Amino acid sequence: MGNMLELGKKHENYIVELRREFHRFPELSLEEVETTKRIVRELTAMGLEVETFTDFPGCVGILKGGKPGKTVLIRSDIDGLPVPEKTGLPFTSEIEGRSHACGHDSHIAMTLGAAKILCEKREELPGTVKFYFQTAEELACGCRMGVEHGVAKGVDACIGGHVWGWFHAPKINLQAGPRMASCDNFTLTVRGKAANGLTPQEGKDAIVAAAAVIMNAQQIVSRWNDPQNPLVVTIGTYDGGESPDTVADEVKMVGTVRTYSREVRAEVEGKLRQIAEDTAKTYDCAAELEYNYLCGPIINDNEKLLAIARNSGVKLFGEDVFVEMEKVTGSEDFSYLMEEAPSLYCYLGGWSDDVPGSEKPNHHECYTVDENILHRGAAFYAQFAEDFLNSDFEK
Repeated sequence: MGNMLELGKKHENYIVELRREFHRFPELSLEEVETTKRIVRELTAMGLEVETFTDFPGCVGILKGGKPGKTVLIRSDIDGLPVPEKTGLPFTSEIEGRSHACGHDSHIAMTLGAAKILCEKREELPGTVKFYFQTAEELACGCRMGVEHGVAKGVDACIGGHVWGWFHAPKINLQAGPRMASCDNFTLTVRGKAANGLTPQEGKDAIVAAAAVIMNAQQIVSRWNDPQNPLVVTIGTYDGGESPDTVADEVKMVGTVRTYSREVRAEVEGKLRQIAEDTAKTYDCAAELEYNYLCGPIINDNEKLLAIARNSGVKLFGEDVFVEMEKVTGSEDFSYLMEEAPSLYCYLGGWSDDVPGSEKPNHHECYTVDENILHRGAAFYAQFAEDFLNSDFEK
């Protein structure tokens, strides 16, 4: 039957053609209906059990090995972006104003490729492999929805990854520690009392109070937080007042918080609420905080799981396949799976000097990948799944 890389090469045309097909028909978050149907057809043709959801797109393919054992989950996101494509590729997006500018088309194809490879090893596998095709990663909610519907139930380990234009193909980044930041959003409302601008003493100026809240909130980063622990608290919108000669009675501000620390993340809401309420009070105003937790940080903190994955990579590609890469302040709702089971996250370098657009950052209108990495990514996922199921790993 050959090893995983040989099987990946065997199915390379299948994987590349699927990537190009999905690339042509991107669907936005929570709208991936046709994408899901196409994935289901492929999984069903492989003889896999398939589960879908009644209230949102996405699906799970289940491959049961020939022997009992653990369960490993491979995650792929499937949504496109509201970004017009300008790659000039012959298989460019056929849906105006939308594209797979984040590379999720590659993720779908690689994960289906991994399923195809593992089907050839089915009878040898001691356990079960789940292939989770997830809606709405770009909205940071799809993975949570899947978890709430039980996709992680009984799962012993998860792997997720992303094609990335920051380093050259066909290298892989798989390193311990924080890899992506958390992302939480908030709305701060400061309420005062309206008055004519000619008689400001009769009002309570919500704009002045809100400005003070903004200034004082910066102390969370500059004075409360350990400077060795990166933290971002940004207020990005400020909306208040109705006319230039009126004291405003209400101001709404919307912002975001990002950190690599689970502990810091858990404390920021309380600190922000205290500063906002106390500051507004000094101006005879009131402040209300609505805090929305989206996704936690991506942290590779299970050394045994990392060792299994690194050995899988070396087995396929040799010691020099791995490269170091700085963590990024972007976010990923794969973190919801990390909260349910031991998990790891990797990056697959997609930049090749002879593939125009592959050097662009994800979400760029000209972004693409070197398709030579697709069968390698599929083989790596498959190898990790096999190695994990054959390991003595315990939660």
